[in-house]
Amino acid sequence: MTKLSVNINKVATLRNARGANNPDVLSVATDCELFGAEGITVHPRPDERHIRYNDVRDVKSRITTELNIEGNPTDKYIDLVLEVRPTQVTLVPDAEDQLTSNHGWDTRTHRTFLTDVIGRFREAGIRTSIFVDADPEMVACAKSCGTDRIELYTEPYASGYSANRKQAIAPFIAAAEEARRQGLGLNAGHDLSLVNLAYFHKCIPWLDEVSIGHALICDAIYMGLRDTIAMYKKCLE
Repeated sequence: MTKLSVNINKVATLRNARGANNPDVLSVATDCELFGAEGITVHPRPDERHIRYNDVRDVKSRITTELNIEGNPTDKYIDLVLEVRPTQVTLVPDAEDQLTSNHGWDTRTHRTFLTDVIGRFREAGIRTSIFVDADPEMVACAKSCGTDRIELYTEPYASGYSANRKQAIAPFIAAAEEARRQGLGLNAGHDLSLVNLAYFHKCIPWLDEVSIGHALICDAIYMGLRDTIAMYKKCLE
């Protein structure tokens, strides 16, 4: 069964626009669980322009499913993760001022750094995942870093889906098969939506988890959060 983890960053972005507490990030997180999500994802950035560091602490104390904390492993981020002790940490190579994630790690070049960081998290009993492009070599090198899982960066699949979905999915199948050969767990995320998720899952049914935020929250504006989560879960059956 592939789990759905809802990224609530966009909810925090909307809240922060007015400076009060509407919408309530914690209420949305617990409602996502109530409506069927098997996890909550947050991606705190150094400028706290959406999810704030205190939000991460509060969400961990309130939810009953899995918490996944994404981010670039700066010292501040590492300290937060070790304090909060989420179920999973996903390492993403974001620049401090980056609008959104746009590439995976070069796990060969950064192997020593990633190995050291992952070692600290694994000692704390936290499942680790490395954000990577759909490149079997990067997947194999991720294994040598000691990670438990990888997360495939799926924007290239999403952007190519309409033109030729068989061509768009091909490198992701190759990377996913390499992950399976390496004994790695497999996550995926970025620009997955109701348009393209079912086909992605059909082609790679051994996915452990998808993390979806922007498209899901946009869909919820029109269809409501309960129905939207149900529709995304239907894509993963």
